[in-house]
Amino acid sequence: MPELPDVVVYVEALVPRLVGERVENVRLASPFFLRSVDPPLASTHDRRVVDVRRLGKRIVIELESDLFLVLHLMIAGRLRWRPPRARLTGRIALAALDFARGSLIVTEAGTRKRAALHLVRGTAELAAHDRGGVEVLDADVPTFAAALTRESHTLKRALTDPRLFSGIGNAYSDEILHRARLSPVRLTRQLESDEIARLHAATVATLREWTERLRRDVGSGFPEHVTAFREGMAVHGRYRKPCPVCGAPVQRIVYAENETNYCARCQTGGMLLADRSLSRLLKDDWPRRLEELEG
Repeated sequence: MPELPDVVVYVEALVPRLVGERVENVRLASPFFLRSVDPPLASTHDRRVVDVRRLGKRIVIELESDLFLVLHLMIAGRLRWRPPRARLTGRIALAALDFARGSLIVTEAGTRKRAALHLVRGTAELAAHDRGGVEVLDADVPTFAAALTRESHTLKRALTDPRLFSGIGNAYSDEILHRARLSPVRLTRQLESDEIARLHAATVATLREWTERLRRDVGSGFPEHVTAFREGMAVHGRYRKPCPVCGAPVQRIVYAENETNYCARCQTGGMLLADRSLSRLLKDDWPRRLEELEG
C-alpha cells in the first residue's frame, strides 16, 4: 500500500501537472471503482483543479465549486501519467482523469479490487474521509505519546492504525520499529518514556528519510515504480536476508495477508516471535531463540 512517503511524492508530482487545469472527462473502466453517487461524476467536467493534497493515505484533488475527488489506492492501486486521452487497456486499468496536458490513469493489480474513488461536496463531507490519526511529522513527543498509549495495542498495530497515526502502513512500520530497536509485539502501554521518545524519533527520521529518497529517485518525472519493497530497506521484505546492523537473518510473522519483518537480535533480545502457522505446525520443535534457529 502506498504510505506517507509514496503519497507525498505522488502529490508533489501531481500539483504541477493538475493545478490550474480543467477536468475534461472522468472515464471508468470499472464501475465499482467509484464509491459515491451524489454529487454525480459528471459535475466534475470542466471544473478547474484548485489543489492536490494528502489526507492520510488518500490523495485529494480539490476542484472548483467545493468539489473533492478522494482517491484511496489501497494495497495494489497505482497512478500513471500518460498522454492526453490515453486508452484504458488491460485488466488492471480502473479509470482515467483526462486533462488537456495528459491523462491520470489509475490501475490496480490483482483480482481483489479495493481501490476507491469518492466525489464529495464541501469540507464537512471531505472530513468524513479523515481517519483522525496524528500527523507524526508535525507532532511533538507528548502528542505522539498520547496517541500511542490511547489504547493498549502492539506497537505494530498502533503504528498502522489510521485512527492513531496518519499515513503509516505495513512497510514503514517495520522500518520504524527496527530503527527504534523495539519489538513489533511490545504493548504500547508497557513502554517507558525514553522508549516512546526513541520511537517518535525513529518514526520522524524514517518517514523523512524515505520521502527524500523517493523524491531524489523521481526527480522531475512521475513516480512509476511505487512498491512496498524498496532496495535499501532494513527489514521489510527482507526475510532471511542479513540485518544491515548486526548481520542476523531477518525474521517474519505472517498473519492473513499481513507480514511483519523484524531482527531478533536488534529488536527482541534474540527471542523469535511465534509465527501463527509455522509455530502451530512445528509445536515443540519451534525454535524460541535466534541461537536455536542458527544451530
